[in-house]
Amino acid sequence: MPRLAYNTNGLSHHRILDAMRMLHDLGYEGVAITPDVGQLDPYHLKPGEVESVRACAQDLGLGLAIETGARFLLDPRRKHRPTLLEDGAAERARRADFIRRSIDLAAELGAGVVSIWSGAAPGDLKADVGEDDVPHARERIWDRLRAELVPLLQHAIERKVELAFEPEPGMFVERPSGFIELSRRLDSEGEELGLCLDVGHLLVTGDLPVGDVIREMAPHLVHVHLDDISDGVHEHKMFGEGDLDLVEVLGALHDVGYEGFAAVELSRDAHRGAQAAEEAMGHLRRALVEAARS
Repeated sequence: MPRLAYNTNGLSHHRILDAMRMLHDLGYEGVAITPDVGQLDPYHLKPGEVESVRACAQDLGLGLAIETGARFLLDPRRKHRPTLLEDGAAERARRADFIRRSIDLAAELGAGVVSIWSGAAPGDLKADVGEDDVPHARERIWDRLRAELVPLLQHAIERKVELAFEPEPGMFVERPSGFIELSRRLDSEGEELGLCLDVGHLLVTGDLPVGDVIREMAPHLVHVHLDDISDGVHEHKMFGEGDLDLVEVLGALHDVGYEGFAAVELSRDAHRGAQAAEEAMGHLRRALVEAARS
């Protein structure tokens, strides 16, 4: 079965060491750390901070992953900006520098995976062709994404860290099919790029049934995010508050032999982070029992 983890973007009001100890006590096997203001900010690391987090994880037997989804770390006014797809080279370089720092942080922490995404494209273009098809503009974005990813992948290989690319609704690459196309375009230079699959996102983009998508994408799967979604609206909810069949998800992950992190991502519940983490574990335990019976 996957190793159950929790993303610290849902514990943004907690000190990182307090969050790790609490998650361990609740039964989580891993912590997916989102470096952000106040929590391992890679631009303002305190002396000994990284070493203390690594030591705490080792003492508790927790695995670690690094998530790069901080909302306003790079720009206090624009969520998730700049991206790797900006028109300006300097802005693209800021995002690439952050990812490079995150890879270095992962290596120093002993975290094996760093999750990334494409970001939104200028003009809100999407990788999947639609009625508003503008092929020349789309090709420029694909070329830009490829050019930015290749050196980052090489840096990750050198630091012995795996990059996991996450399709994100509203971004240029928002569906699993976009990840497959990205892999094709990277060719041999993208052999080390894995997939981070957020199961809730599949309910937003209509890539269903979720279990079938997990089975189809299993050869690429290195990291998983868990959250519920209601009525196709991209708002992460507690399990049971939306349309996700958690038993189906955990059963499919078991069927394909997935043993990586399945990290709960409830950033909107940070104001009640401790309660949400406990509730989520309750749902997960019940679903695991039911999946085992199926």
